[in-house]
Amino acid sequence: MKATGELQRRFQHAILTEDFAPGLFVAEGREIAGGLGLYLMAYRARLLSALRDNFPVLHRALGDEAFAELARDYIDAHPSRFRSIRWFGDELTAFLDAPPERLPHPALADVARMDWAIRSAFDAAGAAPLTLSDLAALAPERWPQRRFALLPSLRLVDLDWAVEPIWRVLNEDAAAETEAPDPLAHVLLVWRPELECLWRSAGPVEAIALRTLAQGARFAECCTAIAETGEPDPATTAAGLLQRWVIDGLLVKNQAENG
Repeated sequence: MKATGELQRRFQHAILTEDFAPGLFVAEGREIAGGLGLYLMAYRARLLSALRDNFPVLHRALGDEAFAELARDYIDAHPSRFRSIRWFGDELTAFLDAPPERLPHPALADVARMDWAIRSAFDAAGAAPLTLSDLAALAPERWPQRRFALLPSLRLVDLDWAVEPIWRVLNEDAAAETEAPDPLAHVLLVWRPELECLWRSAGPVEAIALRTLAQGARFAECCTAIAETGEPDPATTAAGLLQRWVIDGLLVKNQAENG
């Protein structure tokens, strides 16, 4: 058993590090490497495939060769730690933000953020959304103490560049020509109300309000957070945002009802 455990350790080390030197797999005086090299190549090829699937628009923007080089560096730095390969790539955006520079343009890091947000929103749990009828049934005097829960799939993504037009074009046509985006610090909302993901930009006040709700705050606390931004009529602004969130399907029905 001890010899078997040592072989397993060496096998894992070889797969993760590509260290497949002669004599690495020896048991009872004989080498048993055989076709184990196929596992090494297949493992990394599968991780590369997962990254392409999770970051399709970044892949299209970079091209096969540049994306494969980036993927190899990421696999070396962050071996898979999930039972499901679906979540491989969860640290890629942080990897892209850290030096050294790994992208030909810094806006591509935001393309990766948008890719990951959409993929993770698609796989998030579903929930029945709050409707305008549900909202109308809530007495206005009860609104201040209500906690409006956000859709499980909702993602608030901080972006530094206006990459949405480029993302849309490349998502529809991998061969399309695009121009470099303008710098624009903003928050992107990504959510899946039904079978497809939706996204749009959120203004600074809306982003603050949504993040306040995400922390479990009551609606009155949401109004306070809006007031602290300098909005002249925070109650009216909050009511307008609440109506838009319901129309967009960003709020969960049962959590709002149970307060």
